[in-house]
Amino acid sequence: MLAIVCPGQGSQTPGFLSAWIEDPTTAAHLVRLSDAVGRDLTQLGTTADEDTIKDTAVAQPLIVAAGVLTARALFGDNLPAGAVVAGHSVGEITASALTGALSEADAMNFVTVRANGMAQAAQAVPTGMSAVLGGDPDEVRAAIVAAGLTPANENGGGQIVAAGSLEQLAAFAENPPAKTRVIALKVAGAFHTEYMSPAVDALSQLAGALPTQDPSTTLLSNFDGAQVPSGAANLTSLVAQVTRPVRWDLCEETMLELGVTGLLELAPSGTLAGLAKRGMKGVKTFALKTPDQLEDARAFVAEHA
Repeated sequence: MLAIVCPGQGSQTPGFLSAWIEDPTTAAHLVRLSDAVGRDLTQLGTTADEDTIKDTAVAQPLIVAAGVLTARALFGDNLPAGAVVAGHSVGEITASALTGALSEADAMNFVTVRANGMAQAAQAVPTGMSAVLGGDPDEVRAAIVAAGLTPANENGGGQIVAAGSLEQLAAFAENPPAKTRVIALKVAGAFHTEYMSPAVDALSQLAGALPTQDPSTTLLSNFDGAQVPSGAANLTSLVAQVTRPVRWDLCEETMLELGVTGLLELAPSGTLAGLAKRGMKGVKTFALKTPDQLEDARAFVAEHA
């Protein structure tokens, strides 16, 4: 069984779309996505520097566009039958577009409102996120909470992400839990915490006006790892996701229970394939980064779909 996964914020790197737009069809697709979000995603994905694409208002539409773009290059208009699809954080919007739970245009509209709202919320108070690697998971969670932080992402494979004020994160890094390493992440705010609550109202209003369809294949929620039952439930979950933790570890557990044998990560790839190598032992992985990998990616899909 094949899993198709879509990365979240922080996975983008300068110039990561440069090779993709050498194909005229793909380049034209990116122009259409740029028009949908009112940003030059071609420039942002090719020549923009790291600081520019780190901006939440830029990063989120760029990442969703990249996933949609590379999925189209690989699969055309139809995903492989029976595939399991999931996305980490903003990647869940990508996954929603791939499975038809949201149209491509509505997904780009949704991520734009999400990104702008979260960027504004992040500017209100200096906050951030740090990955905690290793240690006993229960002890790590307890230490995060005791420090006044939130375990905002539980990624499996011995990684839990703490989120909160920069002051709290600095104090936590100075006194980390036993047998752990704390690494500050290149994100602009405490995502998936109550710090992001100012972004919810605008998303809720938008969600009420968007049409939905049931996913065309199995779509997992990164809230609890369960299969999303309907398009309406998916949209409700996407709004709530802004302030509630991401449980990627539970998505991995579900994929294993469903019998996934191969996990393919769409661009900008690497993060989720890396997590799978640690948390999904025995499952083969493929990180699709550049178009010269497409032939190998199709062979990987054929092996596992």
